[in-house]
Amino acid sequence: MADHSNGWNGSGSVLFTNVRILDATGEQPFSGEVLVQGNRIKQITRGSSRFSAPMTSSGATVIDGMGATLMPGMIDAHLHLSWNNAPGIEPIQMMEVEEHMLVTMEMAKLVIDAGFTAGRGAAAAKPRLDVVAKRFINEGRFPGPRYTAAGPEITTVGGLGDSAPSHIPHEGLNLGLVVSGPEEIRRVVRTLIKYGVDSIKLNLSGEEITGMGAEETPMSEEEVAMAVSEAKRRNKVVSAHARSANSVKQCVRHGITNIYHASFADEEALDMLEAAKDRHFVAPGIAWLINTAREAEAWGIKPGSKIAMLYERELEMCIESMKKMHRRGIRILIGGDYGFAWTPQGTNARDIQTFVEVLGFSPMEAILAATKYGGQIMEMENELGMIKEGYLADLLLVDGDPLADVRILQNKDRLLAIMKDGQFHKAPRAQDARRRLTA
Repeated sequence: MADHSNGWNGSGSVLFTNVRILDATGEQPFSGEVLVQGNRIKQITRGSSRFSAPMTSSGATVIDGMGATLMPGMIDAHLHLSWNNAPGIEPIQMMEVEEHMLVTMEMAKLVIDAGFTAGRGAAAAKPRLDVVAKRFINEGRFPGPRYTAAGPEITTVGGLGDSAPSHIPHEGLNLGLVVSGPEEIRRVVRTLIKYGVDSIKLNLSGEEITGMGAEETPMSEEEVAMAVSEAKRRNKVVSAHARSANSVKQCVRHGITNIYHASFADEEALDMLEAAKDRHFVAPGIAWLINTAREAEAWGIKPGSKIAMLYERELEMCIESMKKMHRRGIRILIGGDYGFAWTPQGTNARDIQTFVEVLGFSPMEAILAATKYGGQIMEMENELGMIKEGYLADLLLVDGDPLADVRILQNKDRLLAIMKDGQFHKAPRAQDARRRLTA
């Protein structure tokens, strides 16, 4: 595997000692040690039994955390690696595929550099970008997070993602895959599965910036049913862009697991979600709403303009809906639709601050939304997202206490070490490591 550890090349077992362990189980942090062997967490010891013989006799590399916090790597539940920090949708969809593949890998590095060791692919800009990115990351050829590959969004004629002008109909101008009717849906889903995707994404509602209202719901029940049937026949997850109340209800009725946005969920939609809360995840993408409404003036979206006010209105509805969902125990995860110029990749941890300051989550709840529940949406709930014996060693060593100030997770300098799969992506400073200490 390629070494991306900034020159520090640890090997074998690694012992993190003198650390404050935030294990993301929901329990309060505790002082202790964590031993990593291979790509798994082998042993967790509470208290001050530093350099105990059972741990050091194996010849582990010892990392003295000096009181730093050891926590799971963060997980983005709504990640678009092929959204490449462009100033709008058109530069993304018009980019040549060769260049786009390389830029996608650049985005993957930005994401893991920010402490995100895993991400759920929410949609790709071109059919095989996610599939190839995932493979190259898994093979160690490029740095990046664990990733589940999505295909392009599937949309209806005239729906979100049908970008071609009416007088120049052309498939290549569309960001989504445009279909009309159940049989066209069936063929597209089967084709994407042939390409190797892990999930199928449906655009069930509109998006204000494209000119199609967020509260519109263009896809028919028959089309949704066909997509879900074909995906589940091949054990693929289905996700949906679902801002409108009706689109959220479609997700629950048809068993669409990953619901993105859900800003306009009404009481009926909330009741349906609550009744099925163990089967669904909601990732609101709130950073997109905030930044588009308030922080995109340099790219032509002036605060107070018509489009900005539409997003201000949706933001208000989103905050209200997410607070209601949170009170009802519905799982809400971070992932802010990052990847545009005003929502750049690498700033993903801002969601945690937003969950605390805007949605009323406690710091612990917000961190669980970025770790424990992330492991669940990755379909790795028994091995990812928490610090537990036997779990995968995706870990962050953080300078400070994220529960006291979640903003430190946005500061890359405060991420002293980033470990993924038992290997350092960002190694600790040499003075913080005692190499190959033996009994």
